[in-house]
Amino acid sequence: MLTIKGRGSQYCDGVTRRQALQIGGLAMGGLALPQLLQAEASTGTRSQKSIIMIFLTGGPPHQDMVDLKMDAPVEIRGEFQPINTNVPGIDICELMPRTAKMMDKLAIIRSLVGSEGRHSAFQAWTGWPTANQPVGGRPSLGSSVSKLQGTATPGIPAFMNLNPKMRGGSWGDPGQAGYSGQAHAPFTPNQGSGGANLELKGITLDTLSDRRALMSQLDRLKRDADADGSLEGVDAYHEQAFGILTSSRLVDALDLEQEDSKLRDRYGRGDNVYAGYGDAGILLNDYFLAARRLVEAGVRVVTLSYGRWDWHGRPHGTNFDNARDHIPALDMGLTALIEDLERRDMLENTSVVVWGEFGRTPRINKKGGRDHWPRVACAMMAGGGIRTGQVIGATNRLGEHATQRPVHFQDIFATLYRNVGIDVNYATINDLGGRPRYLIDHSLYQPIRELV
Repeated sequence: MLTIKGRGSQYCDGVTRRQALQIGGLAMGGLALPQLLQAEASTGTRSQKSIIMIFLTGGPPHQDMVDLKMDAPVEIRGEFQPINTNVPGIDICELMPRTAKMMDKLAIIRSLVGSEGRHSAFQAWTGWPTANQPVGGRPSLGSSVSKLQGTATPGIPAFMNLNPKMRGGSWGDPGQAGYSGQAHAPFTPNQGSGGANLELKGITLDTLSDRRALMSQLDRLKRDADADGSLEGVDAYHEQAFGILTSSRLVDALDLEQEDSKLRDRYGRGDNVYAGYGDAGILLNDYFLAARRLVEAGVRVVTLSYGRWDWHGRPHGTNFDNARDHIPALDMGLTALIEDLERRDMLENTSVVVWGEFGRTPRINKKGGRDHWPRVACAMMAGGGIRTGQVIGATNRLGEHATQRPVHFQDIFATLYRNVGIDVNYATINDLGGRPRYLIDHSLYQPIRELV
């Protein structure tokens, strides 16, 4: 909330009652700016290592992307053919030719297990199932990193989520701070939290190209506050927090028009292809470019939902109809991101992970779709100093379950934490009762040894 009015009655410290109640709630999206300032002052390692997590909303089909089953019956095998990659012995789907040419920059996990089988971003953001949470709830990856390491750059939040606003609550959850505290909630420029919060009204990644409109809103806000003296008497803490909002640093990071048009074309402009559904992510490849710019600006963790991968079949198109649309778009955006990070000498310090909440059924249903399959799924990882150009794990001939090297969601989280300098064997965050909580169940799960 930001409602700056007259002076009202003053307390002895010079702060009016209205100011104390309302300026303290200044927020943009889900994160209040005084909280941003608090996060900025947090103690901890101020490394420039970062994470970009790409959540394929709805569950991608592992057997139509990176684990094709050409020896299986046609009702399982599907319509696509494998192609060779630049790493001998690794084949992936023909719809991913760019990925195939840079397989040496990626690691494929074909044996991802531990899904709770729910359409929910929660497990992808936290590593934990939704059931039996401590009071306050488990914090998201970005919230934990923010809590333990603080911000890397003044005026830039440690944790940002680029999800568009979605009708689907479980899918559209941008990640929660949980018991790490709201100071570490994700900064969400593409979502309004409604009602009383100050938001950049009507400004999303789609419209950030109109920088004048955005800056005029911020300039007018600051000018009005200066003119009526409504910031007088507010302590330096709140005044500096107000300055974060009116700074252009974050705006600059989100202004994609500053990029060369050829680079934007390389990422692929994408499309708001599922705007009619409104309940899941969209195929907007600008998000990949925005993620790179945010990491470059100093954001530690960027998360985003991409596409709508819940392909049960007609009348919403078969699994293969949708795959022909989604997989090439992902292929373009992901490879552009990896290339761009490497060209800027950022890949070694930026971990990239791509996954969904579960896999899809081996057998194609009567509607031409694949249904939910929590027994096994896939993931792709790049950057962060991991050993790439390899496949980890395997499934049986029909793609039903892991037969080699099962990798749990929390194993991947342990790897991501390790990549940014956090040891899951020792790092804890106190819950609301003051009890220290480990980030994952480290007695069972550890960084993936083949990668680190």
